[in-house]
Amino acid sequence: MPRLPLFFARHYLFSKKSHSVINIVSGVSAFSVAIPVMAMVILLSVFNGFEGLIKSMYRSFDPDIRITPVRGKVFPIDSLPRERFLAIDGVRDAAYALEDNAVFEYRDRQAFGTMCGVDSLYRQVVPLDSLRTEGVFQLQFGDFPEAYVGQGMAYALGIRVNLNSPISVYVPRRGRVSPLLPYSFYKKQNIFPSGVFALEAEVDGKYVIVPLHFAQELLDYPGQASSVAIRLEADASPQRVQQQIGQWLGDDYKIQSRYQQKESFYRIMMYEKWGIYFIILLVLVIASFSLIGSLVMLIIEKRKDSQTLVTMGADTKLLRKIFVAEGMLIYLIGAGGGLLLGVALALAQQHFGFLKLSGETFLIDAYPVEVHPSDLAWVIVTFVSVSYLISVLTVRAMIPKKEISQNRP
Repeated sequence: MPRLPLFFARHYLFSKKSHSVINIVSGVSAFSVAIPVMAMVILLSVFNGFEGLIKSMYRSFDPDIRITPVRGKVFPIDSLPRERFLAIDGVRDAAYALEDNAVFEYRDRQAFGTMCGVDSLYRQVVPLDSLRTEGVFQLQFGDFPEAYVGQGMAYALGIRVNLNSPISVYVPRRGRVSPLLPYSFYKKQNIFPSGVFALEAEVDGKYVIVPLHFAQELLDYPGQASSVAIRLEADASPQRVQQQIGQWLGDDYKIQSRYQQKESFYRIMMYEKWGIYFIILLVLVIASFSLIGSLVMLIIEKRKDSQTLVTMGADTKLLRKIFVAEGMLIYLIGAGGGLLLGVALALAQQHFGFLKLSGETFLIDAYPVEVHPSDLAWVIVTFVSVSYLISVLTVRAMIPKKEISQNRP
């Protein structure tokens, strides 16, 4: 901003001799801008906090990379040996899983869900035990298989891990069945629950984790799996590892990163964040209309000063720059104060968690907050752009070029 227009703008705004009702209106305008800017920073930070929380939760259930067949449901495990994955640069570990729908029965209750059989190395790839809320994460007790049950499924079935009652698992029988024997349509095996985990309703409301050999035997898929779970090194690039695996497997397998496994979910979260941004932006624009009144009153009050500047050789461009600078100063004072206050409150919530969530949850008890520099940059660009546009349009309407030329001696 040129120094001369800024000098006059600062003089009009801060000079003791210029204190009047216009300064009060300008203060109100700055305050009306500070509130939506503060709200924008806080709401975006809270949204970032929930987004980070959800992503961290899914890290405990979704692998870094999941590989599934493009055609069919299963593949022979021998065709994708674990050692071949470990030879790829960036891959830390690999494990196999077999998923299919099943009916679960516990005492006198039944529920439809998904049985997921995992091998003994799966917990090294995906930290399922971090989601435990009851019992232990244990899929084998001696020679007996055990199940790790989602909290929603456990509630639907009334499962209690301290009760010595098995879960009956029913799946459709593969191959030919006899219509004269109703029991031939399905297979059944019993398994005892060892623990309960909780993530979110869509997951823990349907999943029951069982040993891989249990699922293979029940589903008649010996030596087969439906997916490979890959864990990456901390500094590995998922895109680069995907590319290397893709060169090996070709087009017969779908290779998905954690983001791609929940692509629609993360896309909806992004749309929600931008929706919040534009809603608050609309509030900010409406609140900025008070700046128009301040500028109009200021231009009217300073007409004599403007005429003096014109007689001294000032042109329309200089006068407009002075009042544009005035409008932006008013706006930036309010928006800057709102930005600082919003960041301060967000950081305080992030570190101290003084604003608690209503109800109880096993994960958090306060609103999660994350302040992202990229969001602050967007907020700054937003209020600078809005202040400049409003100031320019208002000043151009109030100081037409024709009027200045007529007043020039």
